[in-house]
Amino acid sequence: MTIIDCARLGKRYGRSWALRDCSLAIPGGQFVALVGPNGAGKTTLLQIAVGLITPTEGTVTVLGCEAAGSPGALDRIAFVAQDAPLYQNLPVGDMLRVAAHMNQRWDPQLARTRLAELAIPQRQKVASLSGGQQAQLALTIALARRPELLVLDEPLAMLDPLARHDFMAAVLAAVAEDGLSVIMSSHVLAELERAADYLILVSKGRIQVAGEVDDLLSHHRLLTGPTAQTDKQAERMSVVHARRGGSQSHLLVRAPAADPGPAGWESRPVGLEELVLAYLREPGVAALPGPTADGPSRATIGPSKGVRA
Repeated sequence: MTIIDCARLGKRYGRSWALRDCSLAIPGGQFVALVGPNGAGKTTLLQIAVGLITPTEGTVTVLGCEAAGSPGALDRIAFVAQDAPLYQNLPVGDMLRVAAHMNQRWDPQLARTRLAELAIPQRQKVASLSGGQQAQLALTIALARRPELLVLDEPLAMLDPLARHDFMAAVLAAVAEDGLSVIMSSHVLAELERAADYLILVSKGRIQVAGEVDDLLSHHRLLTGPTAQTDKQAERMSVVHARRGGSQSHLLVRAPAADPGPAGWESRPVGLEELVLAYLREPGVAALPGPTADGPSRATIGPSKGVRA
């Protein structure tokens, strides 16, 4: 099942496009990392997918064939934003009761059990909880809805390292136990690297990279070699990003793992953080497609030429 399927999706505010020409088919059963700089269009894409805003152009369906924002879709998707919509003056128990009345599918035992395990008293007011506890409460409410797709928009932004770790552990446990599909927007690349199966990178309102993490990593290499040969090597390779030194340069290139690279150049695999940062430093370059449930990704593909000094 495809959890989000969009074709030429776009959203315009006045004369500015927050998202443009976005075509994706994201397979289910994945932990999807959505990354990009501030203002790239990540939140816009997620809000369209969960039905909070309508696109200016293009089409989008979720969970196979449901129209985004339709009753059928809303009943199967849980959304947690950075600013969780919690009533600060309510006790935690009352917050759960409000959520139960607002959702058709609700698992009270799951909610009570999670809060007990987290040592969050139901009589305590939401406002008195720490940032990590409030994030866990928002996640508890989302999971108690028993969704098929969990959408998380920058849930780690205001959390300290320990709270981030605990939050991610809870999400991964839910994925393992309940088979959830997750799409999460975040700037915390270290946390995403250990969790993500699928990567989407957005820059300037357009999709730059979309695909299975393992496939993307296996088709990129970091080359280190003589600076004097940099331009020559760039002519025969698809360079994502280049960093020149005095005597040596480092090129992150699109190349399969079996490619040994040019003679005299050292070749090594790249990590997810290296890959993401390279594309963020050179926005607008081509993306390698990754497979989807129905075949290749529909993200726009094209060769990258030249080197950035």
